[in-house]
Amino acid sequence: QVQLVESGGGSVQAGGSLRLSCVASGSTFSSYYLGWFRQAPGKAREFVATVSRGGGSTDYADSVKGRFTISKDNAKNTVTLQMNRLQPEDTALYYCAAGIGGGDRRSERAYVDWGQGTRVTVSS
Repeated sequence: QVQLVESGGGSVQAGGSLRLSCVASGSTFSSYYLGWFRQAPGKAREFVATVSRGGGSTDYADSVKGRFTISKDNAKNTVTLQMNRLQPEDTALYYCAAGIGGGDRRSERAYVDWGQGTRVTVSS
């Protein structure tokens, strides 16, 4: 089991940037693949991005591809999400998640441990 704590959320204007961080503790971080998901008000939680155990492979939702970058630092037990060119539709509660068992990494079912979330608000 791994404990995850997100930070870096806030309020920005459209076109701005934010960098989310997620620090892990409690288990071997390098054994986990990590993902970011988000939940907008009144909507279901959705996949944003995922990174492999070693950090060398990434995948993104079409809505954020080219604007967001996920990275993993096993030495620092940290995964980050650099978000550029933010739009109002990116407004959501962003969650960090860790998985170890495989499966579709765009699905919540592939992840076993979740953080509490950090809120991002983008105004037009």
